Formats: sequence, C-alpha cells, structure tokens
Amino acid sequence: MPDELLERLRRFHDHTFPGIQEQFQDLVTQGQHPTILFIGCSDSRLVPYLLTGTGPGDLFLVRNVGAFVPPYDGSAGFHGTAAAIEFAVLNLQVSHVVVCGHSHCGGIRALYEGAPAQAINLTAWLELGREAALPVQVTPEALRRTEQRAVILQLERLMGYPMVRERVEQGKLALHGWHYVIEEGEVHVFDVKSGEFVPASSASHSGTGPYAMPEDTMSSPLFNEIDESYHQLQPVTKSDCSCGKA
Repeated sequence: MPDELLERLRRFHDHTFPGIQEQFQDLVTQGQHPTILFIGCSDSRLVPYLLTGTGPGDLFLVRNVGAFVPPYDGSAGFHGTAAAIEFAVLNLQVSHVVVCGHSHCGGIRALYEGAPAQAINLTAWLELGREAALPVQVTPEALRRTEQRAVILQLERLMGYPMVRERVEQGKLALHGWHYVIEEGEVHVFDVKSGEFVPASSASHSGTGPYAMPEDTMSSPLFNEIDESYHQLQPVTKSDCSCGKA
C-alpha cells in the first residue's frame, strides 16, 4: 500500500519548498513576528490561511475542539491553549486576537448530544462551551446560534487573562469574534454594540475591537435575552436565561 503521507512530505520538499525557501530563511534569521493570534476550531474545514489570505509567519495559531478558551485561574495546569495565549500576548506581543467558530461544528452539537463514553477528556473540555447552549430543542438554527454564542463566551473569558485585559484597556490589543459559515464562504464578525454577527461582506469592521467588557458582567452579560420564538419551544426559567440572542 502506498504511503500517502510520505509522498506528501517528499512533494513538499522537492516541489513546494524551493519556491518559498528564501521566505522561510528570513523567518528563521529574523524570527517570527505575527500580529494575530488566531484561536480556531480543529475542524478540517476551517483553514485560517485561506480565510485571512495570510502565509507563513503571519498567524500564531491555536486549534482545539470548539475554539474554546480555558478560564484563567492562575494555576500551572496543562492548559495548552492558555499557554499559547500567554506566549502570543507576552512574548510575541500580538495586536489582534481572533476567536473563530464555524457552522456545522461537531463540538457544539456534542453540547446537546454528548460525547462517546470513552472520551473523558472531550467531555470535560466541552464544559467550556456549556454556558452557550440554549435550553431548547436542537434545530439547525439553535446550533447556529449556539456556535455564535460560544464565540462570545470565549471573548468574555479572554478578558479574564490579566495580560489580555491590560493590553485591551491600553488600546494595544483588539479582540475579534468570528463565525465562519462553511457553505457560504462568509465570515460573520461580532459587533459588540448591536450584539449581533454581521457578514464580513457588509460589515464596517473586522469584529469590534478593542473589545470591552460590560461594567457589571453579572447583571449585564453580552448574551442578550433569548428570543420569544425559543420560549415557545420549551419553557425557560429565569435561572436558565444567562444566554441570549447572539
């Protein structure tokens, strides 16, 4: 059986690399200086370089299931995503952080349907998106809205990182929330003033930034109230309404 991976490696070395060798040599000599930390889902259909028109050295990438951000708790646990955020902000001093979710996300669907019994780490990881889930019947619209709400939740969580908050407040760092609709080739960017995701093709910015937290996040969350249409699907108690429109 042919070794497809080996053939791909040889093709890169023999045919692709010669044309970009000088670029990589410069990146080695001068070091990397990306200005964007891109936190995206691991889904194979999400290709950051295609979306942003960037190349080697332009993006500092973090990929995980759901594009989730662990809370900053000051511990020294094994949080690869948290470590990458700290490195990007403190060492690379990026000026933009993008959190990019997408349509048809398996991680978001798993919030409603659960994960395989043996996936103990995945089950624990999915809790990082639990607050974005809606107490309603699972429909394509509910999933789409949950995907977008999960992006907002990660933006809120990023502001819990002291180095992120400090630079945002100083105007040195901008946070951007994106939702990529795979079948349309359209990225919807989050507008913090309207609380909605706007198609990039008609948006006036690439996602509101610098992103500012509400003064009282407990009584004034970024999540707007759930639409009346969702109330009709399933009764929701006051304690359930911590999420909303976006």
